[in-house]
Amino acid sequence: MNDTNRSLEELMRLALGGNKRAYSEALQATGRMLRPYISKRVAAQADVEEILQEILISVHKSRHTYDGNRPYKPWAFAIAKFRLHDHLRKVYSDELRYAAELEEAENIGNADVTNSGITYELIKGEIEKLPGKQPQILHLLHGEGHTSREVAKKMHMTESAVKVAAHRAYKVLKKKLAE
Repeated sequence: MNDTNRSLEELMRLALGGNKRAYSEALQATGRMLRPYISKRVAAQADVEEILQEILISVHKSRHTYDGNRPYKPWAFAIAKFRLHDHLRKVYSDELRYAAELEEAENIGNADVTNSGITYELIKGEIEKLPGKQPQILHLLHGEGHTSREVAKKMHMTESAVKVAAHRAYKVLKKKLAE
């Protein structure tokens, strides 16, 4: 056990005994300890500070659960992990809320393509002009007939990311083909 662990544990034991100065020092030391952990996982500095504040509030609210006979760091890092996951879940659920279902997007794209009399060669040319991974995703989905789950595995992406990319590609194709 190193001095930092021992001092944090001692500070928390003193804090639990009512020592306000020790408690203040324990929270400051916890913040210094956790900031690099959060910074490695979240890019925006404002988010790092927000998450760190949430963690310190959680440490404060759950300080009564700390067992002074056990190591402090695992206890603090467990709280940090849960607060970080809460933050990431909130951020990514907001982004995914706007993603359309693949079937809905396919129906939109198929309706315009099949009813317009446009040849496959023209569509294939337009697909190849799409940015990023979108051409490969559409080729795997429609050219080779893979499911979005299979495409996600092949391209090392999440299934949701594949569906979002396909939906965006359908929107671009719909706009181009409408012209």
